[in-house]
Amino acid sequence: MDVPTWVWLATLGVAAAVLAFDVVWVARKPHVPSTREVGTVLGIYVSAAVLFGVGLWLMEGGDRGTEFFAGWLTEYSLSIDNLFIFIIIMAKFGVPARFQQTALLWGIIIAILLRTIFIFVGAAAINQFAWVFYIFGAFLLYTAVKLATESHDDEEEDWEPNAMIKWFQKSVPSTEEWSAKVFTKENGKRVATPLFIVIVALGMTDLLFALDSIPAIYGLTKEPYIVLTANLFALMGLRQLYFLIGGLLKKLVYMSLGLSVLLAFIGFKLIVHALHENEVPFINGGEAVHAIPEIPITVSLGVIVLILAVTAVASLWKTRNDEKQQVGSGD
Repeated sequence: MDVPTWVWLATLGVAAAVLAFDVVWVARKPHVPSTREVGTVLGIYVSAAVLFGVGLWLMEGGDRGTEFFAGWLTEYSLSIDNLFIFIIIMAKFGVPARFQQTALLWGIIIAILLRTIFIFVGAAAINQFAWVFYIFGAFLLYTAVKLATESHDDEEEDWEPNAMIKWFQKSVPSTEEWSAKVFTKENGKRVATPLFIVIVALGMTDLLFALDSIPAIYGLTKEPYIVLTANLFALMGLRQLYFLIGGLLKKLVYMSLGLSVLLAFIGFKLIVHALHENEVPFINGGEAVHAIPEIPITVSLGVIVLILAVTAVASLWKTRNDEKQQVGSGD
């Protein structure tokens, strides 16, 4: 894709404007959003993503449109899994419900800035070094195995602030009084509020998530613009998603397993792509013939949709079955 500079600037400008509106809106009245409020805003974001994907399809062709939808669904599904950690962080720091929107919003802004840097660094590395695909693929396969063998219960018990967050807690003058502001004045001195530490924790945690999600989406498209927009649309609705499906997350018992299969598939696709780029031949009838063929993006999108659908249906079925058994046993 030959994306003009003004399109990049316009895209980043629109994203910045939306985030600025969100900051002003939330700052004016910290509150726990209603289901209707988050549902409406989330519906707008999802509709905007679909319209963008359709527009990309019409202007750049089916392959580019399919790449966007595959990348967006992958980033969204990974973001949903990340919400488990966000909920744990909120609980660990004891964030009052009315300030959780503010913490999430600023955490998402940090995440967008960090991921944008990651996206351009990843694009530069891919353009210069084709073997990066082997590293990305191997890393995703490793992450898939790790994700499949860990549970969210373990994460809730084991999660602790990392070294940087602990350094902030010890080194930055702070107060214990909660506020919608990240800094306030106490005894004439400017100090950080607990909200500041929570925002840093959310931002740094999402930086770790980016180590999985950015290689994953580069396994679906090599276009930095599609990688950026897919991430923007996935992150934009994350705050609303947090409040809308907080209770539903507990019912998605197979989410980690489903995402591990998804990451394993994309990791495999990356390695196949690397072998194809290096023109490694495959054996057919005892003879080395053409280079290993790539997995078409339409197949990738179909696999992603299938994995997410099976994960959701199986999770909800098991949850409902467990609830019936509990009722039947009288617990």
